[in-house]
Amino acid sequence: MAKDNRGNSKPSSPFSFLKKLRRYPATAIGFIIVFLFILIAIIGPSIAPYPYTEQKLSERLAPPSEEHIFGTDQYGRDIFSRILVGSRDVLLVAGSGTAMAVMLGLLLGLFSGYRGGLLDEIVMRLMDVILSIPPLLLAMVILFSLGPSRLNVIIVVGFLYIPMVARVVRSVVLDLKTRQFVEAARMRGEKSGYILFREIFPNVLPHLAVEASMRFSYAIFLVASLGFLGLGVQPPSPDWGLMVGEARTWFHQARWILLFPAGAIALLVVGVGFMSDGLRRMLLPGGVSDV
Repeated sequence: MAKDNRGNSKPSSPFSFLKKLRRYPATAIGFIIVFLFILIAIIGPSIAPYPYTEQKLSERLAPPSEEHIFGTDQYGRDIFSRILVGSRDVLLVAGSGTAMAVMLGLLLGLFSGYRGGLLDEIVMRLMDVILSIPPLLLAMVILFSLGPSRLNVIIVVGFLYIPMVARVVRSVVLDLKTRQFVEAARMRGEKSGYILFREIFPNVLPHLAVEASMRFSYAIFLVASLGFLGLGVQPPSPDWGLMVGEARTWFHQARWILLFPAGAIALLVVGVGFMSDGLRRMLLPGGVSDV
């Protein structure tokens, strides 16, 4: 990212971004995959060939064919239609949880890193406590207490990833607050809020974008894992993780029931991973997204 004469990051033009993207084919593939899944999430329910809840017991466990290109499940439901509709829940829940983690983690990291002292010590120790517990285990405990629902899964995903975002933002702020352009702002008599949001925040954005994309990939996998365990989005929603969990019993009779939703999860996670790696290369020339 280019910087102006005060040290603030200036956004690159779309043409410059596309030029950089051409240098990283895997990154371009990642962006295309993510874009396609977002498009499917938007228009999927309207282009699904069958209602995702429609059951035809006479066609149960039907293999892939012209009528059902991904086959049908144990209730005769069209798997292709369910994957199309389920993409919306996966992206909405994982995306909302990631957005929550990024916003709250950004605020904690900014104020903790800039203020330092006792506030920084308390906030970082609290983050360490949360990080010391395995994320899936902590998510299970919280959801057992709150009950599985779409909103509760979003809250859990956001809560679990706040510490990671906060630590990355704090590490960047600790470096930036000693830079000359920040010292110059202090000497001009600027207030702390101005320095934080006009001088430091623009330079945090590249690191934040990389971290957000990384957390998004982990969030997708976590949402799918919770669905697999029956703690995620509940039926009749065609959650991909829930579809994989329900397909375990029928795997030897109809392997397509498990392979297609599992493949959708894997493809989306790989696409977001490629995109995240590309953002790191393009936005952070040093090649490191956190400290």
